[in-house]
Amino acid sequence: MLVPKSVSFFGLVFKYRGTELPRTKWRILGVFLMSCFVTWAELTLEDEHFHSDLHPLPFQLTGVALSIFLGFRNNAAYDRWWEGRKLWGGIVNTTRSTARQILNLLGPQPGTTPSDTELAELATLQKTLVRRVIAFTHALRLHLRDQDDLSDLAPFLPEDELASLKTQSNRPYAITQHTGELIRDAWKRGWLHPMHLPTLETSLTSLTDLQGACERIKSTPIPFSYTTLIHRIVAVYCYGLPFGVVSETGWFTPLVVLVVSYAFFGLDTVGDEIEQPFGTDPNDLPLSAISRMIEVNLRQRIGETDLPPLLRPVDEVLM
Repeated sequence: MLVPKSVSFFGLVFKYRGTELPRTKWRILGVFLMSCFVTWAELTLEDEHFHSDLHPLPFQLTGVALSIFLGFRNNAAYDRWWEGRKLWGGIVNTTRSTARQILNLLGPQPGTTPSDTELAELATLQKTLVRRVIAFTHALRLHLRDQDDLSDLAPFLPEDELASLKTQSNRPYAITQHTGELIRDAWKRGWLHPMHLPTLETSLTSLTDLQGACERIKSTPIPFSYTTLIHRIVAVYCYGLPFGVVSETGWFTPLVVLVVSYAFFGLDTVGDEIEQPFGTDPNDLPLSAISRMIEVNLRQRIGETDLPPLLRPVDEVLM
């Protein structure tokens, strides 16, 4: 996610990195050069074949409709982006609640006198379960970004499980499945009250629900036919615009076309970029930073002090 250092008016006006310009500059340049040629041909050549008889009215009507279509698509894309952010906010809250429940509810039950060995095993299990919640968070990020490097999971899972995850198609789900099995075993050993077992199970279910909602956004883009239709209309409109306005705007035609094409190509590109919010583009959600924050928060709860730093923006981009 882009985190600009300067938020002044002119700082934003002349901003390049993270904006739509890196993806639209060649399209805009192509339309601008074409408009220069059309203007030159229309105003300097006497050959009637080079003269445009198009009236600006069709472009005015089409421009209004196109603006509405682009606005609708961008609103739909932003809704996906914002829903993704709310889902990851839910993951932050649910992982914290799950860690708290593990540390507070999992322990010696009233009327029991566990041995020192059992207390040590119990403390180890608490830390193991909290680390598994962290592993789930990192695994979900990698899953949504189609990344296969499991090194971020190595500090939190045993080697045999880490090796078995390489064959799993849905690694976050595999992690929660085994976490549930460990919680069940703790209940069987009398370390978890029967009334508290559903509480922890509900937390794991919430994590699974949040994962499924993220997967829904990732696997269900805006309909392809609608996206291609918008792209085609924008291209035809911008490349045809010089022929429709040259008779009215004269030598100012390239400037007019430059401004209009920048607006339409830019709006079209913004929708493309935020449609999939879990990627690694500058304007996508900072899943790595959120995952690191969850890791630090939960490891502090189990008394660890050798913690990695929270991620900061690099070249104004927070990943």
